[in-house]
Amino acid sequence: MMRGRKAVAVAVRQPAGGILVHEELLAPRLYQNRVFRLPLLRGVLLLWDMLVLGTRMMAFAANVAAGQITDENGETSPAIGKGAIAVTLAISLAFAIGIFFLGPLALVGLVQRWVGTGALALVLEGIIRLVILLGYLWLIGRMPSIQRVFGYHGAEHKAINAFEHGEPLDVAHVRAASKVHTRCGTGFLLVVMVVSIVVFALVGNPPLLLRILSRIVLVPVVAAIAYELMRLGATYYRFRVVRWLVAPSLALQGLTTREPDDSQIECAISALERVLEKDGLLEPGRAIA
Repeated sequence: MMRGRKAVAVAVRQPAGGILVHEELLAPRLYQNRVFRLPLLRGVLLLWDMLVLGTRMMAFAANVAAGQITDENGETSPAIGKGAIAVTLAISLAFAIGIFFLGPLALVGLVQRWVGTGALALVLEGIIRLVILLGYLWLIGRMPSIQRVFGYHGAEHKAINAFEHGEPLDVAHVRAASKVHTRCGTGFLLVVMVVSIVVFALVGNPPLLLRILSRIVLVPVVAAIAYELMRLGATYYRFRVVRWLVAPSLALQGLTTREPDDSQIECAISALERVLEKDGLLEPGRAIA
């Protein structure tokens, strides 16, 4: 899956072996709105990307794999409909908030008599949140199907890195590119975990109900701040001190990327070419090679 300025595209390997590319134009009221280009607010838009667009594109890929969709417009009856996607998104969001934000709060509550309610409790909550994240990524990464997904993730990074370094978009050049990228969503998750410690520290130690609500309603705030920090890291990556600071988030990508095979690289190139074409950076029907 690739997102450009005007469209998002997903390239899926069909059961018969061909590549099916599906695109959707991005809603102008969101992606071309000056309000959502402002610092902090653009981080909220990234959450939309990760949750809504990501879920919809994964559902399209699943429908292609099931043989329910055979053209890029998705006109045939999908096995996974819009209602199922909405339910999946709601459950996924509730699961994420429950596991990564409410779960650590509950665990710290069990040892509150020993750690108190001050800075130590907040740091411990953040450490538990980070351990849960690392454990979750490690566990799902052992599943063969998820390993394939992580291979496609690596292919995405390689294709983008090749393009940003001015290399031709062909399998040989993309394969030689790095599978680590400074604007990766995995690194974003790590920054979220760290920023949450600071943001929740500002909340202090209100009654339990308010603490629970703060872990829910402040998620967009945490994400917005984390996104700005990630942008700064990518912009000033040439400085050694910045490279040191972002090194943990880049290292975390080792859990969510795998070396892709040629067929996965071909899919990544196809998706990237489609969004570049929509952005006017590539002539229609002509690959970069």
